[in-house]
Amino acid sequence: MGTDPASANERSLPGVPSAQHTVTDGGSVPTNVDRDGDLGEIEFTQPADDASQDVDHGRPDERVGVPDGVALDTPGYGIRDEMNGIETPDEKTWFMELDEAVIQDDRCIQCGTCVASCPSDSIGIGEDGLPKLVKMCTGCSLCWDFCPRGGLRYERQWKITGGEDNVSGAGDPITEFSAKVRDEWRENAQDGGVVTSVLIHLLEADEIDGALIATESETDPWKAESFLAITPSELIENAGSFYNQTMALGNLDIARWEDKLPDKSPEDLSLALVGTPCEIEGVRALQDFEWDYQSQNVGVRAIDYTIALMCTKNFNYQKLIGEQLEAKRGIDPNDIGKLDVLHGKMMVYDREGEMLLEEDVEQFHDAALKGCDECADFSGLCADLAVGSVGSSEEFSSVIVRTETGMAAWELTAEDLEYHDLEDRSAIGKLQGWDKKKAFDSLERPFDPDAPRFIEYTDHADQYATEPNPHDADH
Repeated sequence: MGTDPASANERSLPGVPSAQHTVTDGGSVPTNVDRDGDLGEIEFTQPADDASQDVDHGRPDERVGVPDGVALDTPGYGIRDEMNGIETPDEKTWFMELDEAVIQDDRCIQCGTCVASCPSDSIGIGEDGLPKLVKMCTGCSLCWDFCPRGGLRYERQWKITGGEDNVSGAGDPITEFSAKVRDEWRENAQDGGVVTSVLIHLLEADEIDGALIATESETDPWKAESFLAITPSELIENAGSFYNQTMALGNLDIARWEDKLPDKSPEDLSLALVGTPCEIEGVRALQDFEWDYQSQNVGVRAIDYTIALMCTKNFNYQKLIGEQLEAKRGIDPNDIGKLDVLHGKMMVYDREGEMLLEEDVEQFHDAALKGCDECADFSGLCADLAVGSVGSSEEFSSVIVRTETGMAAWELTAEDLEYHDLEDRSAIGKLQGWDKKKAFDSLERPFDPDAPRFIEYTDHADQYATEPNPHDADH
């Protein structure tokens, strides 16, 4: 109890009287520093030969000196059982299963619905444009449920969205037109420029705050990327079509666009979405449920107008532009002024409007997204408006108005259009029929608009011969 505090908290240095130099408990004598704290001559310790990794050659994360017979690979999911014996609940479906059944099986259509549906923001977009896991999957099953090539029975969504008549032919539209824009900017648009005109009128009438459309990549010519247009000039600058997906529904995080959007309550935001029929199917299904889609939630709820671009297939950007057009046919992507798929032909024009290429689109089959073969929705059966070129003469767009919302958008726009009744209804019906037949031949599951909206993973695995429970296989 009577110990001197100084003696309890001080120790003598070896060879140095305690009165001359002490250090506190737990301390040590620093190398190269004398007892007065002055820096002396610095001594360097040389690294041992052949012990440290040579960072000048090879990968810095390369493992070296691994003993023979020792495996240091990252463990698979099987480590869960080895560590704690926990089995995966049967009712859970994980992103790994979506990856196994759709992405790795080359059936992904790059719509982005899985990204939008994830309540934990665990799914992102990889450099290859495909969905990828960016943090731990919780096994909530939503990415599987809403995938149009996975758990979403998309033909059931037609009936839920538009009613019984939306299952045959081109559906049961309210009305149909062949139309084109009178304005001079139309020459840069695809066909009649109707989509751009509709969006401009919705903006100018304050019906929407912006439209999620496609724009050309700043670095890769003719590669489409998602873009939120908030002015008529932005819409006109981006008029025209691309033939690769943008993962549109994976770009609905309002925070990404907050510098462009008005300062208003999120629930008051209103957006239009222009996309392929599968993207419209996906967002319609998401909107049917009051679940929280995390960072994408506001964007999903804000979509009040949907415009589908009639579509029989889409393409992988690198395979179409880089391999088929540039490498195989010698067409520099920077020289392309317009791409079009019409009358079963792939048409490529230069920047002066001269045709560079006209070939049967089937010659580009290897560049197409394989999952498109399973789609029977050529004419956008879940959209407010569907727009394409089939059924109308050159420079006109075919417009199908499917909902009262679509009708309101059409009425805002019609006075500034040149239009008449759809020129050839049978052309759309025939192509829709062809598209359905192709889908019937490609689908490994039954096509059944009356079946439940969601397909169990185990059923899908049986029908597509997918390995069930890839976790158990230690992938």
